[in-house]
Amino acid sequence: MTLDDLAADFETHRAHLERVAYAVTGSRAAAEDCVQEAWLRLQCADSEAIDDLRAWATTVVAHLALDHLGSARVRREQYVGTWLPEPVVEPLPPFVAPPPADPADRVTLDESLSIALLVVLERLSPAQRVAYLLHDVFGMSFDDVADVVGRSPAAVRQLAARARKDVRERAPRATPSVHEQRKVVTAFVAACAGGDLAALVSLLDPDVVMRSDGGGKVPAVRDIQHGAEQVARILFGFLRRPPLEVRPVLVNGSYGIVMCDATGAWLVTSFVVVGGRVAAVDIVRNPDKLSDVH
Repeated sequence: MTLDDLAADFETHRAHLERVAYAVTGSRAAAEDCVQEAWLRLQCADSEAIDDLRAWATTVVAHLALDHLGSARVRREQYVGTWLPEPVVEPLPPFVAPPPADPADRVTLDESLSIALLVVLERLSPAQRVAYLLHDVFGMSFDDVADVVGRSPAAVRQLAARARKDVRERAPRATPSVHEQRKVVTAFVAACAGGDLAALVSLLDPDVVMRSDGGGKVPAVRDIQHGAEQVARILFGFLRRPPLEVRPVLVNGSYGIVMCDATGAWLVTSFVVVGGRVAAVDIVRNPDKLSDVH
């Protein structure tokens, strides 16, 4: 196989590999670095001895992402304010469209890698996170996952079980369709724009959670906020000066918004909608995580 043929074959798996690395690291930049490093290693490997390039590359990328996660967690302990994963922002597609030919390779993320889930995964140990993601989300066998985390298959099975229990307890309940999300988020934006506090409170779950990530580089609410009244008042305080632009987008596969505030700073907001109300609001303002947003 020529280098060009190998590169073409590798490219067919790039979207999948970046998704794996992003799920582990929560960073698009780190995911791209992991995939690029895997490509460099492939060029030095005996490609003729690789029976399944997708499986080989997935294992290599997962190894690299796990290594990155270990060092990243140390940096996050020193992070200013609340840390949120880097959002994957995509244009809003038509709401009635045929599915992609191969859902496994679609670039668009679905709810299995929502911001809300990635926040929950931050509570897990690196080994638990990787075991859960590789087995439960990406369908790898426990034997293959064991090669990545350096544990026995039995140990990996236990890691995944503990992680699955934690995710089940903490992750959002059933995710509504994008159509349903759109309805609630559109009403949310209208209530904010109209300054209607009562309407906004009625759209928020009584136990709503709001997280805001400025990374110490732009103003943001550092502590996690709880409760409909508290969250609504904070949002109204932030929106005292009307934003320059607001538009709907997909954020990690769910309905969200991109906003340019009155100061010209960009932010991305994702929502968890449960039972027709907003149960969580996650706002990423850190400019380092919004390099592609404009």
